[in-house]
Amino acid sequence: MDSILFILSFVMLFLGGEFLVKSSVAIALKMRISTLVVGMTVVSFATSAPELFVSIKSALDGVTDITFGSVIGSNIANITLVLGLTAMVFQIKITKQTYLLNYPVMLFTSVLFGVVLFFTNQISQLTGFVFISLLLLFVFILIKRSRKENVQLSVEDKEEYKSSVKTPVYLSVIYMIAGVLLLAFGSEFLVNGVARIAESFDISERVISVSLVALGTSIPELATSLVAAFRKESNLAIGNLIGSNIFNVLAVLGITSIITPIQLSDSPIMIDYLWMMSSIILLGVFIYILSKKILTRIEGTCMFLFYIIFMIFLLKNYI
Repeated sequence: MDSILFILSFVMLFLGGEFLVKSSVAIALKMRISTLVVGMTVVSFATSAPELFVSIKSALDGVTDITFGSVIGSNIANITLVLGLTAMVFQIKITKQTYLLNYPVMLFTSVLFGVVLFFTNQISQLTGFVFISLLLLFVFILIKRSRKENVQLSVEDKEEYKSSVKTPVYLSVIYMIAGVLLLAFGSEFLVNGVARIAESFDISERVISVSLVALGTSIPELATSLVAAFRKESNLAIGNLIGSNIFNVLAVLGITSIITPIQLSDSPIMIDYLWMMSSIILLGVFIYILSKKILTRIEGTCMFLFYIIFMIFLLKNYI
C-alpha cells in the first residue's frame, strides 16, 4: 500500500504541475502579459511547484533531509541526467544569454547556498527574504535584457501560448485550483511515503530524497527537454534547465524558509551539495572551455555517466 501511494504521489505532482503551468500561462496572457515574460517567469516558477510543495511539507514536518535532498538531487538530475540525455539526442547550442547571464547566476546562487549552509547550518527567514530578493532581481534583469535584445519565442511556443489564450478564465481558475490541490496532496503522500519506505527498508530519508524524490520531481523537465530535442529546439533546453536550478534554490528554499526556517540535520547532505557543485563545474568546463558554444553528444554522455556514478556512490555508501 505504501508503494502504491508513493507512486500515486508522483502522478499527482506531475499532473498538478501541468495544470498549474497551463492555468498560470492562460491567466497571465489574459492579463496581457507578454509571452516572453510568461515563459521566463510564470512557467519557470510553476514547473518548480512540485519541489516547492514537497519542501514546504517536509520542512513543516521537521524532515529537512527531504527538503534539502529534493532540491539538491533535482538540480543534479537537471544538469547531468536531463541535460545529458537531451544532448545525447541532439547537440545543444550554447546561447549568448546562457554563458553571459544564466550560467553565472546559477553558479553564484549555488555557491551562496553552500556558504549559507556551511556557516549557519540553516536557511533562516532572513536568508529566505534575501533569496527571494535575488530572484526578483534576476527576473528583472531577464525581462530588461529580453526587451533590449528583442528575443523571440519559437513558433511552437507561440502556438502553444495561443491555445492557452483561448481557454476561458473560469476554466483556467478551475485548473489552477485542481493543480494546487494535486500538489498539496501529492506532496503529503510523497513525504509520508518516503518516511515509511525509509523505515521499512532501513534507508535514510536523505538517500531516497536525493535519488527517487529528486528524479520524480524532475520528470516534467525531462519530458519537456526531450520533446524540445526531437523538435530540434534543444538549444532551448539548457536555458530552461539552468533557470529551473536557479528557481529551485532561490524560490523553493526561499519561500519554504520564509514559512519556516530550514535547519540542517546531522546527515551528510553537504556531500550531496559537493556533488551538485561538481556537476555545475563540469557543465561550466563544457560551456567555456571545451564545447565552443556547442554541447556535443560526447559531452552529454559524460554528464549522463556523471549521474550514474553519483547514484552508484550514493547507494553504495549511504544505504
